[in-house]
Amino acid sequence: MSQNDWKSRLGVVFSTNSDFNYNSDDEESEPLETPPPGKQKLVVAIDKRNRGGKQVTLVKGFTGKDEDIESLGKLLKNKCGTGGSVKEGEIIIQGDFRDRVVSLLLSLGYNAKRGN
Repeated sequence: MSQNDWKSRLGVVFSTNSDFNYNSDDEESEPLETPPPGKQKLVVAIDKRNRGGKQVTLVKGFTGKDEDIESLGKLLKNKCGTGGSVKEGEIIIQGDFRDRVVSLLLSLGYNAKRGN
């Protein structure tokens, strides 16, 4: 039954080969190993699109496990004394803290640069 489920194959082009067997890559891959801070290239930028005119500081470019980005986000929020969140691989900190975040990341050993 699961091989004939057409909803899981919506983006597949029809094949005339009678021996063709569609394999989906739905298997969960192991989480990425987090590289050391010196190998990370982080960009710290400011954004106010779709946020009601409020400014937020975005930290982009982090690669690694979700737990590691969550802990880094928590540390940055505590050091800045403000709120924020971690969504889709980006750390969001409320307010314009670009200079402070860049100096904190550099002191932790990350390759960070100030964006816009």
